[in-house]
Amino acid sequence: MTNLKDHWDGVYSAKPADQVTWYQEVPVTSLALVSAAGLEPEDRVLDVGAGASTLVDQLLAIGHKDVVLADISAVALGATQERLGEQPAVSFELGDLFDLEIGQVAMWHDRAVFHFLTDLGERRRYKEVMARHVRPGGYAVVATFASDGPEKCSGLPVTRHSAREIAEFFGPEFSLVESRREIHATPWGGEQPFSFALLKKGSPAVMGEA
Repeated sequence: MTNLKDHWDGVYSAKPADQVTWYQEVPVTSLALVSAAGLEPEDRVLDVGAGASTLVDQLLAIGHKDVVLADISAVALGATQERLGEQPAVSFELGDLFDLEIGQVAMWHDRAVFHFLTDLGERRRYKEVMARHVRPGGYAVVATFASDGPEKCSGLPVTRHSAREIAEFFGPEFSLVESRREIHATPWGGEQPFSFALLKKGSPAVMGEA
């Protein structure tokens, strides 16, 4: 069985953060969907599986004052800490997502964890953790490889979903607000289709799948 902490520490130790396949200089779709929720600057945003993502940089640039980055890899979070420097608006949570206990958040963002959960029981546990942490009326952005996306990432198997399938899994606690399909360009010019779903806790559906 893969030791996930060692695996991801090894990945982030072996390559610069901007050379992993999922790197985005500006995470345009994530940022657009987080912004679509209309959060206040003081609302807490949680990025799970944050790795060394630049989403936090963009959130700080538009005025967010409470961003939590959670990841299993100390190497990845260390790279982000080094990049950001002293930043009181950002806090770091190192450890297994299933052990996360940080209180409620206004926005849960995940572009890195859910599609690695190939066991249905783990996906159900994830749903419980997400529902516990997102405040009533709060939002979640969940992104996975699309149905025509890669079957593996970083040597690990993944599950693939449409935005509609994401929304159906997280219902009825969450409902679909907006969905997008993104063709991610890797640092080497490859293409990876992603499905994004913006979900609202306790909200009726507003928009269908894009």
